[in-house]
Amino acid sequence: MGHTTGVADRRPLMADIMSVSGVFEGSEDIAVARELARAFLADVQAVHGLPVSEYAMGGVELVVSELVTNARKYAPGPCMLTLEVVGGTVEVTVWDSNPTPPAVLAPDPTRVGQHGLEIVMAVSQSFAVHREPVGKRITTAIALTDDPSVVAAGHRL
Repeated sequence: MGHTTGVADRRPLMADIMSVSGVFEGSEDIAVARELARAFLADVQAVHGLPVSEYAMGGVELVVSELVTNARKYAPGPCMLTLEVVGGTVEVTVWDSNPTPPAVLAPDPTRVGQHGLEIVMAVSQSFAVHREPVGKRITTAIALTDDPSVVAAGHRL
């Protein structure tokens, strides 16, 4: 952490970044991924003093569950989950080895199953799919609080 952002600003480059990552290889690891998300958000509150709403807690856990489940179901090999606090949101990123973008189906209440991405998109502020040299990366963002001004007041993100 000896790197600095510039001559006038001597803060460590990585000092304000709150993130955690994990690699998952089996279906039993989906519960471990959800627990990683819960523990990370608990630390964001307890250690870093940022408010995290119940909606954010539940939403992040749900998004993690859906995205890791899809990665385990549709891509060979492991997947990687990264959670990062960025400007009043939690960015949830899941990388997997399948380069094919997921099919985002139109809402259909008569369809049985395949509603995971609908759910992810409904609880997220953003949704993006990026192709990587190997596989793809899906990133969503969920607000830490129902009122983003609460996070910004008195806290530097």
